[in-house]
Amino acid sequence: MKTKAVRLYGKEDVRLEEFDLPEIKEDEILAKVVVDSICMSTYKLIKQGSEHKRVTRDLSDHPTIIGHEMCGEILEVGSKWQEKHQPGSKFVMQVNLPNQLETPGYSYEHIGGDATYIIIPSEIMDNDCLLSFKGDTYYEGSLIEPLSCVISAFKANYHVYDDVKVHHMGIKENGNMLLIGATGPMGLLAVDLALHGPKKPKKLIVTDIDDKKLERARKLYTSEEVEIEFVNTANTEDQEQLLRSFVNGGGYDDIFVFAPVPSLVTLGSSILNIDGCLNFFAGPSDKSLMAPINIYGIHYNDHHYVGTSGGNIQDMKDGIKLIEDKKVDVSKIVTHILGLNDVAYATLHQTEIGGGKKIVYTHKDMALKDISQVEKDSELGRILSKNNGVWSKEAEEYILGQTKDI
Repeated sequence: MKTKAVRLYGKEDVRLEEFDLPEIKEDEILAKVVVDSICMSTYKLIKQGSEHKRVTRDLSDHPTIIGHEMCGEILEVGSKWQEKHQPGSKFVMQVNLPNQLETPGYSYEHIGGDATYIIIPSEIMDNDCLLSFKGDTYYEGSLIEPLSCVISAFKANYHVYDDVKVHHMGIKENGNMLLIGATGPMGLLAVDLALHGPKKPKKLIVTDIDDKKLERARKLYTSEEVEIEFVNTANTEDQEQLLRSFVNGGGYDDIFVFAPVPSLVTLGSSILNIDGCLNFFAGPSDKSLMAPINIYGIHYNDHHYVGTSGGNIQDMKDGIKLIEDKKVDVSKIVTHILGLNDVAYATLHQTEIGGGKKIVYTHKDMALKDISQVEKDSELGRILSKNNGVWSKEAEEYILGQTKDI
């Protein structure tokens, strides 16, 4: 079978190509990718090329299909997996395979999200990383992987609030939570999870330095259970005093830092409550990135520091349930759509493009579109207007049915 895919050959060398997939083996699965969402991690991969830790082959001879936040349909199942997986099933994938560096989207020639058709290798199924998804849309499925990263981070925080020093994993229920620099897609997923997840804070403060992003978030994320405020910290001489003013006692039980900025880590360190936990969520490119923190607070105030990278299989399953049960609405982080033809450009220029998640319809030939700029009197514009400008099942069905195939 022929496939079209965006492949990485070296630093900033990404190409859309058509080539033949081999016949699947008895322990492999042939699948159709319908949607992939672009991740900043792929931008880092393209910038590093062969220097990336997950690239284990010579890219010039064995180019990697990029993209790892995919959702699609199983087409053909090798004999080994026919009792567990069936053609026609909608799938998502946990690409962080246990005990190996190689992962789809970074290391493989025949599997990645930015492709029309892929071959799923045996190790995905061997590790129970191919998961069924029964949600209403494909784009929601592609956003389970980033949601799982936030779920993992919330689980990683811990508190030791009793005399016998037992670690209580997860955010502090009914505590004060601060999300720093959190109006990007991952930050907004954290907002949604804090408002609708299994454990909720009593007070949630979300900061950024962009009024437009904050205003959009303020409109989209409301709650009757959690007190939530969106705060612009730009041009504030004393951010610590400002952030303390929003909560009784002046400190926070859980702090998540969504930008790889040392001063923000130091800021968070200065406003932790006793037994508070700071999670450095942002993935830095600088391997020597360091920040001053309050060592006194670690010793005398039981301050905790954690960091996570990605999620695991259970986090993916938890994300699937949250979306299938319509508790978390990942639609709100979608700001752009595009076809496979524009993936190389959009991935390389993510930082300049800005916005939230870019959803790739891999079988479509479609230029990158900011959904807020779609003409209001167009059919897609009318669909978006009905849903307050938020991406939806109806919008996806329009793209899949009415736009040009690649």
